[in-house]
Amino acid sequence: MTRPIDRLLAIVARLRDPDRGCPWDREQNFATIAPYKIEEAYEVADAIEREDMTALKEELGDLLLQVVFHARMAEEAGLFAFDDVAQAIADKMERRHPHVFGDAEIASVAAQNDAWEAHKAAEREAKGEAASVVEGVAIALPALVRAAKISRRAARIGFDWPDADSVIDKIEEELDEIEDAIDDRVPPAALEEEIGDLLFATANLARKLDIEPETALRRATAKFERRFRRVETLAAERGIGRNLDALEALWQEVKAEEKFG
Repeated sequence: MTRPIDRLLAIVARLRDPDRGCPWDREQNFATIAPYKIEEAYEVADAIEREDMTALKEELGDLLLQVVFHARMAEEAGLFAFDDVAQAIADKMERRHPHVFGDAEIASVAAQNDAWEAHKAAEREAKGEAASVVEGVAIALPALVRAAKISRRAARIGFDWPDADSVIDKIEEELDEIEDAIDDRVPPAALEEEIGDLLFATANLARKLDIEPETALRRATAKFERRFRRVETLAAERGIGRNLDALEALWQEVKAEEKFG
C-alpha cells in the first residue's frame, strides 16, 4: 500500500509536470509560494487557539503541502529533495537531544533550553556564521515575536533588566518620551521610533513575565472584536449612532455581561 506521504509527493510532482501539470503550480517559485507557507502556519496556530482538532488536522496538511512543494521545486533545480529535508531535521533532532539519544544528562527544562541554544550557536559557528548571540533570528517573524526573541538572546550574556518592575519603569519612560514628541510636534519618523521603543519595551515585559506577546495581543484583539460586535448589536437595537458616551456605556455593559454572565 502506498504511504500517504508518497502519494502527496507524487501529486505535487504531477502538478509541477511541465507537460501534464497545472499551469498555476508550474509557474510558482520559492518567493511566490513563501507567503502561503506563512499564512498556513498562522492558520495552524489559529486552529490550536480555537481547540478545533478537526481544523488542526486539515491545517497541518496544508502546511505539509507547502514543505512538499518547496522540496519539489528544490529537487527540480538539483538542490535537494524531500527525503533530504526529512533526513536533515531527523539528524538535527538527534544531535540537539544528546540526553535522549546519547549519554548526556540534562536535569531540567531550563538546562535543556540552554543546551539547545548552545548547540545552535555551535552549528552557526561551524557554518562560519557570525558569533553574535542575536544571529539567525528571522527578519520575517512577526514583530512582537522577533522583539521578544532578540531580547531573550541578549539576556543570555546578561544584557537584560533585572526584573519586571524595571521594565515597567522603562515603559513609563517611553510613554513620557512619546508625550514629549507629540507636544514638540516631531516629524512622523521620530514619533514612529518612539512608538517602536514602547512596543519593544512592552514585548520585553511580556518576556520577563513568561508570556508570549504575540499570543497575548492576538487574544486581546479577539476579545476586543467579540465585545465590539456585541456593542454593534446593542447599538443597532437601541438606535444609538456615533455617540461616544453612549457607545462607551454599551462597552461597559458588555464587559459586565461577560463578567457576570
